[in-house]
Amino acid sequence: MPLSLERSDPYGSRPLTRIFMARGTRQIQPPPGLKAVPARGEVFVSPRLHELLHAEPGLAQRLPGRETGLIGAEGLARPEELVAYVGMSRGDLPDGTPFSGFGEKWAPTATVEPSTLDILRFTMAGIVLLPLAVFLSVCARLSAAERARRLAALRLLGMSAKQVQRVNAVETVAAAGAGALLGLGEYWVLNRVMSRVGLPEFTWYSSDGALSSSTLLACLVGCPTLAWFVGRASARRAAVNPLAVRRTAIERRPSAWGFFPLVAGSGIVAGYCLAGATGHAPRDTGLSSLLVPSAVVLIGVGLVTTLPTTCRHIARRVARSTHSVALGLAMRRNEAEPGGALRVAAGLVVLVFAASLAQGVLIELAQVTKNTSPVQDYDMRYTQLTTAQRHSLEQLPGVRAHVVIMDSTLAGASETAWSPRVVLATCAQLRNIVSWVGECVDRQPLRLWDAKLAQDAPVAPGKKLLLQTGGGHRDVAISAPERTVRYREFDDALILGSQSILAPPSELPPQARPDSAMLKLISASDPDTVRKVLDGIGHVAPTIDVIPQGLNVTALQQIAVVKTLLALGMVLGAVIGVAAYVVAATDRAVERRPQVTALALLGARPRTLRAVQVTQVVLPLSVGLLLAVVLGKMAESSYLVTGGGTVFWDGTGLPLLVVGTLGVVAVAALGSLPLVGRRIDPELIRRD
Repeated sequence: MPLSLERSDPYGSRPLTRIFMARGTRQIQPPPGLKAVPARGEVFVSPRLHELLHAEPGLAQRLPGRETGLIGAEGLARPEELVAYVGMSRGDLPDGTPFSGFGEKWAPTATVEPSTLDILRFTMAGIVLLPLAVFLSVCARLSAAERARRLAALRLLGMSAKQVQRVNAVETVAAAGAGALLGLGEYWVLNRVMSRVGLPEFTWYSSDGALSSSTLLACLVGCPTLAWFVGRASARRAAVNPLAVRRTAIERRPSAWGFFPLVAGSGIVAGYCLAGATGHAPRDTGLSSLLVPSAVVLIGVGLVTTLPTTCRHIARRVARSTHSVALGLAMRRNEAEPGGALRVAAGLVVLVFAASLAQGVLIELAQVTKNTSPVQDYDMRYTQLTTAQRHSLEQLPGVRAHVVIMDSTLAGASETAWSPRVVLATCAQLRNIVSWVGECVDRQPLRLWDAKLAQDAPVAPGKKLLLQTGGGHRDVAISAPERTVRYREFDDALILGSQSILAPPSELPPQARPDSAMLKLISASDPDTVRKVLDGIGHVAPTIDVIPQGLNVTALQQIAVVKTLLALGMVLGAVIGVAAYVVAATDRAVERRPQVTALALLGARPRTLRAVQVTQVVLPLSVGLLLAVVLGKMAESSYLVTGGGTVFWDGTGLPLLVVGTLGVVAVAALGSLPLVGRRIDPELIRRD
């Protein structure tokens, strides 16, 4: 029966999977992507690993043999996957497991865990869906104004109310159907192109992103069906009361109910911020995973719905107290038309709020991925290494120290009784793996003591501790020492643990192979050194199971994918927010031309008119952005409080956020200047 052994090692933030195979007398189905089971000395690699082997020859140390071919696409989960099939002899795989072939159905593991997906969904809802909702509402409101007047004209020409609603519904269905077809076509093209190019740390095959039948049905049938009902409902006002939609109709006063979502969302995030500040961070992740996203959505909606009322109130107060003509005209216009402020400022306000929220997610991901310890340790089972391999591993470039850690048993006690671990190392080795060591003496057992670690009742001095050496050797007995050596572990590192016994390496016979012993190598924690050490281990003992403590390569890969998708979402959110502003500003420019022309004919200077236009935009936008920054930081802090990390309050990104906010105000002000032209066209007033 053939044998197989799989090892997964970190390569940067990605896993390198090596599958060692030994042929048997029985013919079996070859691995996916290969035509035959590799023979001894043959190495088949994925295309991306093939490129890395040419760029970094040291990586070949982990793959004993010669590169024979590439793995086909059917044997890979994604184009960037690092996989290798290595042919070995049966004697080289003592820990190999028999297998009967490939091709059976297997449930693949998820690329991103559900908990990590929750972070992604939460962020995407804030940085993409909120700006998208604002953009769609702005576009719907702009098109609805012109369409309502046209439908009102049809109603006045003799059409019935139902006929007017049907006309609008048919037009909406046609637009929705064409939009659905166009969107599906664009997605098909983008999927084909982007699957070849890929995104940083995230690639896929085009077949994996193919449209499913349920998606096609929802887009081609669901969207037009929804558009039919929306079209009928949106035309009801023009059909029932056509005079209410005329251009000169008085705008309805904004309702105070718009403050309800803002107050509700702010109350939730304020409660979490208060809990974090007082040291009572909630640990009920189920309830928090529901409340915090709900609060974010409520605040995002509230920032939009409260903007007209807030700006109308401020404009009225300023207009009453100012003596400036430009400021007075601007405030009176905002008071009379608060909906204009909503259209222009809503997209940019939600964009700044989403940017502040995304910063909190980046902070949490940084806490997970950041290695704050200056050392990295690698654990390997002592019994899987020969004496020559151990000596070679101890001399690897980049390895600063090595120790052997094994369990002990208390003589005369039951097997379940607690007994300290024994660290076989010299004082020099001890100093190389911890940050500080007190007075240490070689060639005698010492009790290790770190004041920062929890200490139970220690073993009484003089008690006999037995070390099971295995391999037919007698057990080694050492006496629990009375003398203590103080030491201090590096921050965010736990290499020795608490209440260990330091013993000379000579206590372990040279040919002993204890089952409970672990060879621990210590190196610096920078990525280049970690990669160099892992390459060296792969060269000395290619099939050894290496455990790099604290380095979860699967989590690092997932977080890299989330960061890529998060960056893509932030770009989409920025594009959507700016698009909402451009659409609203363009419509406002066309709508305000008659009023600007009338003021110019009355003698207002172009400088005054430009000041009026800029003030009309800057005031509501500044109010909204101020609320967005404050509430965005509160939402960010509440998210970090519920995330279980150590950072709740972070002001590092606040200056950048404030500078970006000021930049948004400046761009909006510059975008308002073209509304006032040099030429006066009286035809605009006559047409109005």
